[in-house]
Amino acid sequence: MATHDLPHDTTDTDIARVTEVLGMITPRWNVRILLALSGRPQRYSEIADNMSWLPNSQLHLKLRALCDAGLVERTAHNSRHVTYGHTDRAKALLPVLPLIVTWAEEHLEQPDRPLSAIEQIEDSLTLLTRRHAAAILWALKIRQEASGRALARIVLPGSGLSGVYPPLRQLVADGLVCTDGPGHSYRLSRAGNALGTVFGTLSAWAAGQPFSQAAAHPVWGHQDATPAPTGWVSNPARIPAPAPVKAGHSTPSTWARGELFSHAAPVGPRPALAAGGPRR
Repeated sequence: MATHDLPHDTTDTDIARVTEVLGMITPRWNVRILLALSGRPQRYSEIADNMSWLPNSQLHLKLRALCDAGLVERTAHNSRHVTYGHTDRAKALLPVLPLIVTWAEEHLEQPDRPLSAIEQIEDSLTLLTRRHAAAILWALKIRQEASGRALARIVLPGSGLSGVYPPLRQLVADGLVCTDGPGHSYRLSRAGNALGTVFGTLSAWAAGQPFSQAAAHPVWGHQDATPAPTGWVSNPARIPAPAPVKAGHSTPSTWARGELFSHAAPVGPRPALAAGGPRR
């Protein structure tokens, strides 16, 4: 994604890194599989038993993709004993998830059935991986305000205006960007601005830096980037069916007791995001 006119030489690389990280974890079931692997390495049959709702054919493909992404390690102890476990990079990435939950609880509309923490993560990731979303959000964070024409020149140089308006309209519908109407400039909404901690932390992870560097991010830094608590995910023998979680009541203390992991199994049809997307 080109980002001409942005003041930081490393912006293109930063956006590409964060987009790549989001692309690793956003595909359906990936976060649930990563949570299921927390703890000791497991045999395929153990993982399958813990995720009985996921067909074996899909689980096999997902594990292979996560191995290719460097988040899961496959270890062949002998011809009949193979285990799967987190790589060090995956272990370092998991504490980003509570930050996404916190953002979702504060800024996403809650449907009639309160979403579990894992569902809030998945819905948030869907919003953040819209096409060109990262580049547009970066540009608006840097410029504070920009016209559609300026954003087209920055994000999609040489493509004209037609390419930038569909993702812009989607970001407005999602509640991450706002505008006063046709012909007016665009700016980040309160929800869009609040993504600083999430984006800064993802950027730090992608660059191999500690999460404490999120507050020093040249674009998204200088916010309250408190590192996620350690020990927030447990490893029960089986992922239980989740009980409803009351919206707005997940806290680091509940993560430490394994609340996020305990809601890794799906519970019937997923409700759509409430109209209006994130809260303003």
